[in-house]
Amino acid sequence: MEMAPAAAFRCASCSTHPVPLWPLLWLVAVATRPALALTEQYPTLSLLRQELHRQQGQGGKGCPEFLAAEWGGEQCAAAAGDCDSSFLHLHESDCELRGSPSCEPLLSLNTENFLFNILNVLQSQAKSLAEQKRFPFATDDDNTNEGLAIAYVLIGSGLYDEAIRHFSTMLQEQPELISAIYGRGIAYGKKGLHDIKNAELALFELSRVISLAPDHPEVFEQRAEILSPLGRISEALADLTKAIQLKPSARLYRHRGTLYFISEDYATAHEDFQNSLELNKNQPIAMLYKGLTFFHRGLLKEAIESFKEALKQKADFIDAYKSLGQAYRELGNFEAATENFQKALMLNQNHVQTIQLRGMMLYHHGSLDEAIKNFKRCLQLEPYNEVCQYMKGLSHVAVGQFYEGIKAQTKVMLNDPLPGQKASTEYLKVKYLREYSRYLHAHLDTPLTEYNVDMDLPGKFKNHWAKNLPFLIEDYEEQPGLQPHIKDVLLQKFENYKPEMQEMICVVDHLGSLMQYETPGFLPNKRIHRAMGFAVLEVMQAVQRTWVNSKVRMNGKTRLMQWRDMFDIAVKWRRIADPDQPVLWLDQMPARSLSRGFNNHINLIRGQVINMRYQEYFEKMLRFIKDRILVYHSANNHKELLEVREALDQVHKVEDLLPIMKVIFFLQLIFDDINVKILQQLNSKTRDGFTVNTKVPSLKDPGKEYDGFTITITGDKIGNILFSVETQTTEERTQLYHAEIDAFYKDLTTKGKILVLSAELGEADAVCNLILSLVYYFYNLMPLSRGSSVVAYSIVMGAIMASGKEVSGKIPKGKLVDFEAMTAPDSEAFSKIAKDWMNLKSISPSYKSLPLVSESFPTLRTMIEALSTDSSHCLKRL
Repeated sequence: MEMAPAAAFRCASCSTHPVPLWPLLWLVAVATRPALALTEQYPTLSLLRQELHRQQGQGGKGCPEFLAAEWGGEQCAAAAGDCDSSFLHLHESDCELRGSPSCEPLLSLNTENFLFNILNVLQSQAKSLAEQKRFPFATDDDNTNEGLAIAYVLIGSGLYDEAIRHFSTMLQEQPELISAIYGRGIAYGKKGLHDIKNAELALFELSRVISLAPDHPEVFEQRAEILSPLGRISEALADLTKAIQLKPSARLYRHRGTLYFISEDYATAHEDFQNSLELNKNQPIAMLYKGLTFFHRGLLKEAIESFKEALKQKADFIDAYKSLGQAYRELGNFEAATENFQKALMLNQNHVQTIQLRGMMLYHHGSLDEAIKNFKRCLQLEPYNEVCQYMKGLSHVAVGQFYEGIKAQTKVMLNDPLPGQKASTEYLKVKYLREYSRYLHAHLDTPLTEYNVDMDLPGKFKNHWAKNLPFLIEDYEEQPGLQPHIKDVLLQKFENYKPEMQEMICVVDHLGSLMQYETPGFLPNKRIHRAMGFAVLEVMQAVQRTWVNSKVRMNGKTRLMQWRDMFDIAVKWRRIADPDQPVLWLDQMPARSLSRGFNNHINLIRGQVINMRYQEYFEKMLRFIKDRILVYHSANNHKELLEVREALDQVHKVEDLLPIMKVIFFLQLIFDDINVKILQQLNSKTRDGFTVNTKVPSLKDPGKEYDGFTITITGDKIGNILFSVETQTTEERTQLYHAEIDAFYKDLTTKGKILVLSAELGEADAVCNLILSLVYYFYNLMPLSRGSSVVAYSIVMGAIMASGKEVSGKIPKGKLVDFEAMTAPDSEAFSKIAKDWMNLKSISPSYKSLPLVSESFPTLRTMIEALSTDSSHCLKRL
């Protein structure tokens, strides 16, 4: 008796053909199950409960959520007035919480009544949609509309196959029924694009609709939503552009902006998000993405303002807090970053991405114990998170917990990428880290003077590691596994150190802080500060001893100290501060690698992605390039010099150089290889580009010049540029620079010995100039795979302290010492610039009473202990 209404529920447009109701009849087949179990197994029933309750509360008016989601909202909004979502969002019903009587029949354990009510809900929904024509491409025929409405209700219920069969039945009688074609395309798309057949059928149906009704923006938008997950971004962008031309909307601009953002076209994405916000200001997601377009272009302050604006619109916006935290982290503001990450986690303590980002920030701040806690929490929530697993392993190794560290690294190694899947960065790096971790563990208790990392590690291993290549090394013999008799490093409490050791730790923390760059992209790292502070103090002590007797013990032998020994002190500390980075001497790489040239390469601008660390130097480099061009033409093409000068006067930023250089090129001002060279077209996608080579004058051989670094600017057809700098380390170039450094070190040793016997001010100034000149050539050589800058500056500070002076000034905001040296015309100019901020003063006598660093920390174990101990007590002493 109760099923009679179902039998009478027919599609009037199909005349004598009953409407297919197999999904509901299928429910009858399982009617013996409790109704509650059905709602758990089939979440679409929850959606129907919610929709029924919402319509009861609103008098049946408005736009059903699932239909608005399917149809893009535009057409539905025309009838209902307020829908603006193109994505399907299913929410659990809150009927139980509100206790609405309208929900009670659906939750009844009387299965027959339950099914009866479900049928009535479907019938009511379809009838309401048909009467109000609240679905796409409604017709003027009421019977047809009722049949279409039933199929759209099936889509909204997640019964896509049933909806497809229903639309297909109707299309047998009306082959060009646009609403049925459109609905069938939507249903194919909703079935899942992981099956390429669904995607192809969805695109076929939507393309048919466009051919029949080309003036409907929602169809172009739906097709774009199918195309973009398939990687067909350009086609999706074309569809969205057509939709915007037909009927601009905030959602369409936001959707297209998102695709431009994915394509790394941040400037165009920014325009779309801005257009979207002008049409509808209250869009926290659009505001967030607008901020991200700033972030990726290096405009951090603008990004922060946008993230804050998003939070004004949505106070509980977790992603905005997370992004704000990351922006502050890139600015180097650890406190503000921590605050915003914490706000995100207060809203959702299990937000994995925020936990991961906070953990990485803590690692790069030198707070390794706290970082480990975050990575452990991340892995509790996502056991297969490769980033957290890798960083957990790295953090454990850095503090000397090798067993836990290598166990985590092995888990990353076991997570092989699937065929055709790109390997993650962590997967590519982890085997290098594991091999290096094993090497470090084996040498934990070996005196530091008895082994040499550069000599011990295999050449091919070092070459691949430094170049970030996949671990494909022929005939590689793995490092021995962990030796059970070598125990992990134990944390040493600060108060357990002797008072003079405590004093030394506090002193080196201060010394290291003087090396901090006050530039976006450089987060203060207290672990690096301490390590390089130790380097400064040990260099001071070693140089002082050298000026007295000139001998040191290195690699098990006692011999005269050379400049390389001095730098090796700093390299030793820099290596252990962060074992993730290969700090290796490039001249110790395999001969084959050196013969090809080992490049230290930095992208300053890649497309629209700006390296924010070096922005302060863009204008200086632009002036340098323009000066070099004018110098060349004044000497070689005097007739055209005026035209060249006028052309260069139009250049105000690096991006303007390429079109101007084309003008110069067509003036037939083709540069030779003295300073500037026109590059051949690199490939079919690039335009002409050019390079500018700096020259470093020799002081040892006046009039002679060495190759410095190379500035390269190239462009593509759509106007994106690549602006980069690199130094090429070849054996010949290295030997030239080594000869220069050898000469300065010899003079430095001679002057140092005189200084020990004399307290004349002039001798101290001469020693300071020699030290700065020596590192000027070191900076321009860039002889390490990582860390050349901080290593060199620690030598400056330590050697100057050995001369009786100390650096008291901080590096000015925006200044990078290595770039100051590389862009200075000569060593004298660099020395003058550096002395202006170093604010040299007489050294404090207290340094003489400090213990010898080399004797206090003779092994890797003792170094790790010293770097890991808590020094918060030092703040109380200041």
